[in-house]
Order: sequence, then structure tokens, then C-alpha cells
Amino acid sequence: MIRVSVFYPKSDGCTFDHDYYRTTHVPMAVKAWSPRETSIDVGIDGPYIAAVHFVFDSIDQFHTGMASPMTSELMADLVNYTNITDAVIQVAEIVAN
Repeated sequence: MIRVSVFYPKSDGCTFDHDYYRTTHVPMAVKAWSPRETSIDVGIDGPYIAAVHFVFDSIDQFHTGMASPMTSELMADLVNYTNITDAVIQVAEIVAN
């Protein structure tokens, strides 16, 4: 299985609308990409204000999801919940739960 995580770094002046992200943006991503599982983090301590994690059965399923026509719509939606432009994306193989 593959976990794709998007981490949003904290910085002075950054904004992040957690409610919009949880209720609108991430559900759009789920609809577009059809991950097996999704979880959202709200940063309490550490370098990130928020993160989302999508689990896919395979790297091919992830690539198929990213090819969705809705992916460009998702990228355009960023301005509706954050001014953070340097999100960190990690693609990892899950080797144990």
C-alpha cells in the first residue's frame, strides 16, 4: 500500500481554514482520487499547521487518481483555504501498521 501525505508548513502570516479543508477540499480530493483511506491532521506542535494522508492500494492507483480531470480543479481550490504555497508532499510505501 502507498500513503501520500501533504504537509502544510507553519510560517509567520500563514493562514489555513481547517473547516473548509475538512468539509470541502478533502472530500473533493476523495471524490477525484478514490483513496482507500483518508485522514486529516491539525497541527498542535511541530513544523506543520495541517496535514492530510491518503492511502492507496498501489502506486498505479495513486497515479490514476492524479490523472483525474478533477486534479486541476483541486489545485485551483488551494486559495480557498490557505496562502501556503510550499506544501511538502511525501509518497511512501506502508511496510507495517
